[in-house]
Amino acid sequence: MADQYAHSGEDKRPTETPAIRWEEPPEGPVLVLLDQTRLPAEEVELVCTDASALVEAIRSLAVRGAPLLGIAGAYGVALAAVRGFDVDEAATALAGARPTAVNLAVGVRRARSAYRAALAEGGDGRRAAEAALAAARALHREDAEASARMAEHGLALLDELLPGGGHRILTHCNTGALVSGGEGTAFAVALAAHRAGRLRRLWVDETRPLLQGARLTAYEAARSGMAYTLLTDNAAGSLFAAGEVDAVLIGADRIAADGSVANKVGSYPLAVLARYHHVPFVVVAPVTTVDPDTPDGASVEVEQRAGHEVTEVMAPQVPAAGAGGGIPVAPLGTQAYNPAFDVTPPELVTAIVTEEGVVSPVTGEALAALCARSRRVTI
Repeated sequence: MADQYAHSGEDKRPTETPAIRWEEPPEGPVLVLLDQTRLPAEEVELVCTDASALVEAIRSLAVRGAPLLGIAGAYGVALAAVRGFDVDEAATALAGARPTAVNLAVGVRRARSAYRAALAEGGDGRRAAEAALAAARALHREDAEASARMAEHGLALLDELLPGGGHRILTHCNTGALVSGGEGTAFAVALAAHRAGRLRRLWVDETRPLLQGARLTAYEAARSGMAYTLLTDNAAGSLFAAGEVDAVLIGADRIAADGSVANKVGSYPLAVLARYHHVPFVVVAPVTTVDPDTPDGASVEVEQRAGHEVTEVMAPQVPAAGAGGGIPVAPLGTQAYNPAFDVTPPELVTAIVTEEGVVSPVTGEALAALCARSRRVTI
């Protein structure tokens, strides 16, 4: 079904422009971001000279995705330190920019801890700033390595669950190189299947209201030469009913201690559909996304975003007429319910794939054991 609508391209990295990089021009260090709100129409970079500019980039979704937010948060602390701003103030602002994404706070905490440790050891501000930057760079490198291992573990799991190849994978939101120091989380697994000749079709949810699937995942899939088809979010049910989905692969912004998964809104309905149709529902995320301090799904703080994201359509390079900078699609004054995430209970999750291995069945005990093993490996 729909194979005739395949899109393909040259097999190369999803984007030649890095999602994030640290630069040191003569006028002083900066953090350079690929503005994801402008994709796929154009590749435009934002240059952040201080933490406040980075906070705005995070809130506007110019930079987004759990692992990349962690990296950005760490670099933001380093940027504040190197440029002589108040590090604690910057860290607090950065950590609170996206409350659901736990990786952001983890990255901020790691760089700030390195900064404070250097000061406690008698170092001056310059050495403390160097320590914060080294911590950010280490996190960036580790995420790239974790991405490769998640792809390996995820592909092995797919082959175990679906022997014979020809995988038809449904994904939601964007989980590729645009959200990672490497090739992503869930998308990296699909990309590994593609490279191994075992991906028949990548079904891409458009992911309303901001269309990260249509704008970003399709963009990355096309650049990687993958066979993919875009669908409206509300068409997923008919796709399952037609027997066209072999597995669902998504990422995560926070995984609670009991295995509940907070991810881009629309993920929970996919989990319900997958369970009804006996299709594996797999979450791919680094261990840093597991938050032992969040006991269960009910404890996850779900970010509520501005209503204009629903009542207006954001289209790059199109003249805007709405109060939020988009094209109005609802009557003036319409109220909108716009949670950025929903929470999927662990009983609907077939497996959680991390760089340290696979958790299945998903239980609090199994997650705790995996996190403990990860800490021992890190130490």
